Amino acid sequence: MIASVRGTVQAVRLDAAVVEVGGVGMLVQATPTTLAALRVGAEALLWTSLVVREDSLTLFGFADADEREVFEVLQTVSGVGPRLALAMLAVHSPDGLRRAVAGEDLAALKRVPGIGQKGAQRLVLELGGRLGAPATVVEGGFTPVAATDRREQVVEALIGLGWNARAADDAVAQVLEQGDVAPGDVAAVLRAALRTLGGGRG
Repeated sequence: MIASVRGTVQAVRLDAAVVEVGGVGMLVQATPTTLAALRVGAEALLWTSLVVREDSLTLFGFADADEREVFEVLQTVSGVGPRLALAMLAVHSPDGLRRAVAGEDLAALKRVPGIGQKGAQRLVLELGGRLGAPATVVEGGFTPVAATDRREQVVEALIGLGWNARAADDAVAQVLEQGDVAPGDVAAVLRAALRTLGGGRG
């Protein structure tokens, strides 16, 4: 089991990064939020989970051990594999998932691509209290961070992934104007902005 990797970031893509460890470049799949914090040429520490299949070995990386633990617990639900578990963490933070499961918030769970009504019900039923209790939050379900700070956080993340500042700011503005995602959910706003930007670079 590869529990973590520490090394120099060689490349950052939309869905993965290459981290050089002991002269070996390791391809690590991760969420956009985790990848946005990485910088090419800088050292990074990622908590990892190795998924073994008959025809492949895939390494998934996370910003902290809690995110990794949630990723692994999610896969114990029938029908949830590593890709879907990663998609859930791309849309929701670990505490966001805890709140959604504890509150039986099916609408929040269905915001994850690939999860429908039955899938959301199954997550609530099978996870129960296994994700642990969410951290204390203020009324409205979000940590008390100013909206402008959250917006700037998403813009900086997009710049880190390769878009210029104007394109990043325009994409975030468009997402917030549409109102399809909660403005306080940084991961959800980032994911929606990435969809808005598509595969191009500014």
